[in-house]
Parts: sequence; structure tokens; C-alpha cells
Amino acid sequence: MKKQLDIIGSFAYEGTATDIRPLGNGLINDTFLVQTAGDAPDYVLQRINSSIFRDVDGMQRNIDAVTAHIRAKLRARGAKDIDRRVLRFVPCRATGKTYFFDGKDYWRMSVYIPGTVTVEEVTPDTARSAGRAFGEFEGMLADLDADMTETIPGFHDMELRLRQLREAVAADPAGRLGSVRDIVDAIEARAFEMTAAERLGAEGKLPKRLCHCDTKVNNMLLDEKTGEVLCVIDLDTVMPSYVFSDYGDFLRTGACTTAEDEPDTTKIDFDMDIYRAFTEGYLESATFLTELEREMLPYAARLFPYMQAVRFLTDYINGDVYYKTAYPEHNLVRTRAQLALLAAIDRKVKN
Repeated sequence: MKKQLDIIGSFAYEGTATDIRPLGNGLINDTFLVQTAGDAPDYVLQRINSSIFRDVDGMQRNIDAVTAHIRAKLRARGAKDIDRRVLRFVPCRATGKTYFFDGKDYWRMSVYIPGTVTVEEVTPDTARSAGRAFGEFEGMLADLDADMTETIPGFHDMELRLRQLREAVAADPAGRLGSVRDIVDAIEARAFEMTAAERLGAEGKLPKRLCHCDTKVNNMLLDEKTGEVLCVIDLDTVMPSYVFSDYGDFLRTGACTTAEDEPDTTKIDFDMDIYRAFTEGYLESATFLTELEREMLPYAARLFPYMQAVRFLTDYINGDVYYKTAYPEHNLVRTRAQLALLAAIDRKVKN
């Protein structure tokens, strides 16, 4: 951990570091717990994956704006323990920015929030808490007036994802199109329906808002004693999007009864208890939603399995160049699983 010890010296942190160890099981960034001596706080050090987040400066400016805005909102409410309810990043000594570039890698450091846990299991109770937490998160940012970077351009743009599929179909670089033509046709049959958000946005009827865009149940910190949700974490993907990003993407994984690469599609179902609980929690706190946004939440539940099917199929046709695969048909299995989930939602969720 010598390199990490050298890196933390570039940040204006308090105390003296005594130990650095890996923290968590994140798949994107490398995360470490920095322990300090005495009464100084501990810290979280992260090496940012700049191959995914290519505009690190823009991403950190987003995070700085979001955390400052939430902190001001909490202060205005008279909230207690504000430092446990919003992340606090440590500035770089040389630049004052909340990241450091060592010539190869980008790093950042935040204050560790003690006495907290994350949860992995999605139950009706944790789904309701997540819905409430992410709805409140969006609500606190609804009036943030700042120039926000699109951290991953086109991340949840359905029109873009369909264009990418059509380009793959036209090129057929791996010679796989013949075996999946029926799936391409099924996707194209719903293309107009599934690009409704982009059309309504272009017409000025559907606003883009600041969304988390990675609404997993483990992206919340809970008080380890009371179970109260304290704050939303993993803010790398906070960017302008339609609220469907936060609502639909949680349900795609949280309410699916199997893994997203389940080969037996007869096992794949949509858990209505999770769906109802998350929706109840979300609507309880997302009081800023327009009538149209509320009406389109069932569309959002369908949109994200469809979008992910398009992305998996595009990668399969292209020869598995984006997603890691464990066997040659892996992306095709994933595609079929997402379409099976979409079919289950069609059966169960009313418009």
C-alpha cells in the first residue's frame, strides 16, 4: 500500500494515516479505507476508473455541486449529524480540487462515515427504503441550478442505443446476425414505443432532472443500529436524465427473480411485491414529479430491460467487445433473459 500512502499526502486530510486496506467490492473504482491515529476521522480513498469516467474533472464538479447543495438543504432543515447524511470530499493540497492526478491515475478522498452499513438483499422493506431515499435525493436536487456534465454521454439514451444496434446489424462484424435476426425484429417492433421519452423530451413535455443513474440497494448508507437510511453514495453517475433512469433501472435488477444471465428463461419473473414497495417509497418522497412522469412509471419499468437487451444484443453482434463474457453465447443469453423479464413485466404491470 506504499503507493496509496504516497497518494494521500497530496490531500489536505487530518491526522496521521496508520493503515490502508481494500474496502468493499465495487466493480468500477478501486476503493481503500484509510485509518488514522487518535481522534482524526478515517477516510475513503478511491482510484477512479478513467476509462469509464473519461471526464474526471466534470464528474467531480458534478459531485461537488451535488454534495454542497444537499448539505445546504440539510442545514436549512435544521438536520442533525449532517456529516453523516452527505459525503464530504477532501481537497487536493496543490489545486484545491477534489481529485488528484498522479500522472497516470486519478484519485479522490472522502471522509469515512462511521457506524454505517450497506445492504445487498432486495426485500420489500429495503426496496421501499431505496425508493424513498432516491426520490428524496432527486427532490433535493430539483432546484440545483448548475452546469452539470453528462458523466457518461448517452448512457440512458434509448435512441442512441438503437442506433448502435442498427450500426452493428448493418456491419455484422462477427458474422452472428443470421442467428439472431428474430430477436432484432422483436426489438425493432417495440422501438417506437420505447423511444417515447426522447420524443416527449424533444417536444418540451418531459424534463430532464439530476438523477443518480445507478440506483442499486447497496448505494445507500444505513445507520448500523437503527437501520435508518442516512445518505445516498456512489455519485459518479449523477447527471441530467429522465427520472425513469432511477426508477426503472432499480426495478430491472431489484425486482427480477434471477440473475441477469439466467439461461432458463422459464425461471425469470418480475417480483410485484418489490415493485409495489419501491414505487410506494419513491412516490412518497418524489413529490416534485409531474403528472406525465407519474403516468409513465410503468413505461420506465419496461424501458430498462428493453434497453439492456438492446445493449447486450449489440455487443453480441459486434463480437463481445464491451461486456466481459464467460462463454461465447453469454451476451445472447443475457439478451434473452432481459426480454423474458420484459415479457413478465408486460404480463403483470398495468399501464
